[in-house]
Amino acid sequence: MRNLRKLTKDMANTSDQYNAVIKMCRDLFEKKMSDYGAAWRILRLPSLTDQIFIKAQRIRGLQQNTEQKVAEGEVSEFIGIINYSVMALVQMELGAVEQPDMDVSQALEAYDKQVAITKSLMEAKNHDYGEAWRDMRVSSLTDLILQKLLRVKQIEDNQGKTLVSEGIDANYQDMLNYAVFALIHLES
Repeated sequence: MRNLRKLTKDMANTSDQYNAVIKMCRDLFEKKMSDYGAAWRILRLPSLTDQIFIKAQRIRGLQQNTEQKVAEGEVSEFIGIINYSVMALVQMELGAVEQPDMDVSQALEAYDKQVAITKSLMEAKNHDYGEAWRDMRVSSLTDLILQKLLRVKQIEDNQGKTLVSEGIDANYQDMLNYAVFALIHLES
């Protein structure tokens, strides 16, 4: 019974921690929208996948190398993975455009919608897996993000066709959730 109470407490705590991480990411997204507008709306999915790949590779390099030549650390890169994953999910729903077509409030509405869907997925998986991510290392979460990226690249190369695999959107959602978990670990 005690383990069940602890699991229930951890799951409630996960929701609060998740919300705090997303707030930090959303705040940065909103500021960048104010600076750059919705220029990201022209990006096709493979471009967003490549941006996430660059961020994940940099994180892996930071985790493996003892010397760092750029002052930014893992936190800013995981934030980038989250925000680019949200952008990719928005692009999957709305499609890429030739010219930016959203103001800040429209972009934030689309952002919130995709995060809500993705958080719901996380809560369902957390229920089934029993908060297993809490025992994982940040480096393992990074590797899982890279694995998902390689899967997405393969699906993109196959023009979106899969025989038995989940779609690209599920992979972006998983990457977003793994990056949130990594930030929770790094911030605690």
